[in-house]
Amino acid sequence: MSRFWKALLLLPILMSACTPSATPTLSPIPPQPTFPPPPTSTPTTVSVAEVTSTPEPLVPNFKHIVIVIFENKEFGTVIGSQNMPYFNVLAQTNTLLTQYYAPTHPSLPNYLALIGGDTFGITSDCEDCFVDATSLPDLIEKSGRTWRTYQQSMPSPCFVGSTAAYAQKHNPFIYFDPIRLDEERCKRSIVPLEQLDLDLAEGTLPNFVFITPNLCYSAHDCAIELTDAWLSSLVGRLVPALDATAEPYLIVLTWDEGQGNHSCCGLPPEAGGRIATILISPQAKSNFQDDTPYSHYSLLKTIAEAWGLPYLGHAKDDATSLILRPWK
Repeated sequence: MSRFWKALLLLPILMSACTPSATPTLSPIPPQPTFPPPPTSTPTTVSVAEVTSTPEPLVPNFKHIVIVIFENKEFGTVIGSQNMPYFNVLAQTNTLLTQYYAPTHPSLPNYLALIGGDTFGITSDCEDCFVDATSLPDLIEKSGRTWRTYQQSMPSPCFVGSTAAYAQKHNPFIYFDPIRLDEERCKRSIVPLEQLDLDLAEGTLPNFVFITPNLCYSAHDCAIELTDAWLSSLVGRLVPALDATAEPYLIVLTWDEGQGNHSCCGLPPEAGGRIATILISPQAKSNFQDDTPYSHYSLLKTIAEAWGLPYLGHAKDDATSLILRPWK
């Protein structure tokens, strides 16, 4: 057989060997997960102030603080006394501080302690023992607030000296050189009590008010029944005027010293006695008694705390407690 025919016979076999086998079946590619596009705006930044709550103040920020101070009566002499019915109604219906003490005897150093934070080494009712020191009024003015003391029976503004009814020793403001030696400031801020009704009527009551009755109505020389009646008239004028402002206020009724030597809270072992102190305020609890040991330095410290002022003298002491429990 020729090569041609051999090749012809082998051609189907060769063609079968060269034919590709069937294409294998492949599994489909699973779909890829899709993701949202990145944000085009910058996320909002939250400041620390927005997530941090503002702490409650320790003492309310009063618009007006009024101190009315009486003379030389121990706590037990006035609390429960039938001769002071109005004072006791106020004690029962407002806040009564039952463990409040005067720093010393006699009168003058206690008054100085109330607005200066110290007795400045003064141990008598001297009239020429002036003090060159910072006092509460200086701090009040620096804070943009106003102050005035109303002294009953004082003959004229910024009067220096005493009369039969008016005692300089019950006016601590006149003892501080920065006040007394500034004539314009002194006459503006140390005024007779008659000015109070004018200020109430005109709506110009200062932020800080210090009221001293004369020697009779302070209970220094006269019966406490007269003090009680005088107080009723005063509070009856003050409270409606302050309520009408719709602003926070505090009225403090206290005494310069007691009749004993009782002491507490960092004061000398023998101090100025235990005295009845009443807080009248819409921001204070009603029918409440606070038995925390306090002193005149505590009241000064509390005023400073309310208004964000520096602490003066013994108001800085750790033993001097802030008045905290009465506030609502």
